[in-house]
Amino acid sequence: MTVRQLPMPDLVDACGRSGITHVGLWREPVRAYGLEATAKLVRDAGLTVTTLCRGGFLTAADPVERAEALGDNHAAIDEAAALGTDTLVLVSGGLPPGSKDLRGARERIADALAVLAPYAAERGVRLAIEPLHPMYAADRCVVSTLAQALDLAERFPAEQVGVTVDTYHIWWDDQAPAQIARAGAAGRIHTFQLADWTTPLPEGVLNGRGQIGDGAIDMREWRGYVEAAGYTGPIEVELFNEGLWARDGREVLAETAERFVTHVIR
Repeated sequence: MTVRQLPMPDLVDACGRSGITHVGLWREPVRAYGLEATAKLVRDAGLTVTTLCRGGFLTAADPVERAEALGDNHAAIDEAAALGTDTLVLVSGGLPPGSKDLRGARERIADALAVLAPYAAERGVRLAIEPLHPMYAADRCVVSTLAQALDLAERFPAEQVGVTVDTYHIWWDDQAPAQIARAGAAGRIHTFQLADWTTPLPEGVLNGRGQIGDGAIDMREWRGYVEAAGYTGPIEVELFNEGLWARDGREVLAETAERFVTHVIR
């Protein structure tokens, strides 16, 4: 999504030219290019698919809507397996229209996980609950903190359900470092994602993720937290940013790799 302006073949080619060997994919571009075609493309290029994003949106109270959501998540799990990734990222969903019941919405997520987690495990796929910043709680994700995500995940085996640690969503939370340690001790950090926090946020706030190094987040500090917790997996950069999407995608990819080295590695 950081370079969503690149068609799938161009993305794969640009990764190869930039020395990038891992890529996180989103379902919409994969479906647009074709699931089997994408799987072959990345496989032939020697790319490892780190995660597939996204499943989730599991908070509906209406039985028909819940059944549809479960069906879509079963499909997402199958897609992840076909792409060769072991991790499906879940954005849990917001409050149903007219509802103010956060606790009830979170319990419906747990109910859905009870159905989805065994299905995913049979296909070698883990579910990674991603807490989103509280500004998204009403319409996008009622899970706002790592503590809430872990409270849900810990109802299931660690090899089935864990969490996504995303700097953009948790950097403000002074309890997050302790929760990262909690997740790491249980083997539940399934992916680690980076985006910077810049202001003012754009209208609608969804596409306000800043390029690494442009905002308020100390990326090396957060990398230190996850590494101290025992995480040794890939680190993803996931930026939703209209300004970046308006630029040449290959240029943005090269810039992002350079920022990663400067602000995360060095």
